[in-house]
Amino acid sequence: MTLVIAGERSGVGKTTVTLTLLASLRRRDRLVQSFKVGPDYIDPMFHQHVTGRACRNLDPVLTSEAYVQQCFARHSQLSEYALVEGVMGLFDGIGHGQEKQKSPDFASTAHIARLLNLPVVLVIDCSRLSGSVAAIAHGYQSFDPRLKIAGVVLNRVGSDRHLSLLKDSLEALQLPILGVLRRQDNITIPDRHLGLVPTAELPQLNALIDRLADLGDTCFDWQRLLPLLKSELLPYSPTLREAKATSLSSSSPVRIAIARDRAFNFYYQDNLDLLQQLGAELVFWSPLEDADIPKDVQGMYFGGGFPEVFAQQLAENTSVRDAVKTAILQGMPTVAECGGLMYLCEQIIDFEGKSWSMAGVLPTSAVMGGRLTLGYRRAVALQDNLLVKANTTVYGHEFHRSQLTLTPTQPLFETSRYDCEENMECEGWGLPANVHASYMHLHWGESGEIPQQFLKECRTYA
Repeated sequence: MTLVIAGERSGVGKTTVTLTLLASLRRRDRLVQSFKVGPDYIDPMFHQHVTGRACRNLDPVLTSEAYVQQCFARHSQLSEYALVEGVMGLFDGIGHGQEKQKSPDFASTAHIARLLNLPVVLVIDCSRLSGSVAAIAHGYQSFDPRLKIAGVVLNRVGSDRHLSLLKDSLEALQLPILGVLRRQDNITIPDRHLGLVPTAELPQLNALIDRLADLGDTCFDWQRLLPLLKSELLPYSPTLREAKATSLSSSSPVRIAIARDRAFNFYYQDNLDLLQQLGAELVFWSPLEDADIPKDVQGMYFGGGFPEVFAQQLAENTSVRDAVKTAILQGMPTVAECGGLMYLCEQIIDFEGKSWSMAGVLPTSAVMGGRLTLGYRRAVALQDNLLVKANTTVYGHEFHRSQLTLTPTQPLFETSRYDCEENMECEGWGLPANVHASYMHLHWGESGEIPQQFLKECRTYA
């Protein structure tokens, strides 16, 4: 069992429904493992805040179908209940184009549900419909006979009369109504230019979660839901890659400084786990608050995040900016993704046009703008670099509203869109050679050689 929470389209309230379920389960002291379909970082932060367990991303583009199955089997068996939050609309995936794709809805919520053989709960936004709800539900129920729609959750229901009309319309389908959420004016998760505001920036988050738990206690049909959410012991055995990682972990330990604060917090938990499995000691620190980089580290990892929101505070912490630049120029291996790349630039120019000095390792500036760069990328390495060898193909994801004033003279990758042959650009900074700075977010789960190569360089540096 275990349920997939899907939407009939984006914006119908999947995340609210998911968090409401998780909050109510945790209030009942149930051990819950959550998963998120796709490359998103922020929704998993909310999951983890509620459950106390790291949410796992299920993304066959960034990894593989086999990895998705292994990841789900491994982590779901460690908890009493499990829940998967979908992405976009149920059938919204990646179309045909590249060699990894198998179907028009590849990487969609429906694809993951089929891959894991899980039933789906469909969330429907009822705010602007009544009788038409049956046509929507019937369409999703019959579109792909390989899927099992376990029931629906009716969201944004306006009144008892409204609910009565919805129930009457759905009755002929014999499709269980597993939850009813009324319009909620006091439950709002703020958002901004890249989606929801991360958990670390929401001081009233616990109060919000309590309100969601209150809602969850009364709005769901728990008698039907609990058996569906029950996590079963799935067949799982460590992969050859995991066995190899375990054998390599006996090598000399290496300390890696992981930048993690309000400005930098986009990390796939699997990436951090792989580093630890390979023998790394992760040292978390804050470029916002700390006066220096951690002592006795042999490498640095700057994830994505919102450095543009905290650009002034980052700029004012001159001692850390100088320490980062000095360490890199002295040869310390450093990985910087998206927001991390921006921090290594000379400046960040924010939405208001104000310039803020950054670490100054890369001879370019990051300028915030209205244009959103978004999508999966197929990238071929143009040269040997800190993480991969020349001609290696990797799959990544971009999601940012900044552009660089200068492009690298010796880029790391030639990139193309994942869903077609359209070339994008040459991208990524590898000078100095101990730096890997790119707008692409990489999930290392299917490419264990990446963290191995990174730690190898860190040990050489040490």
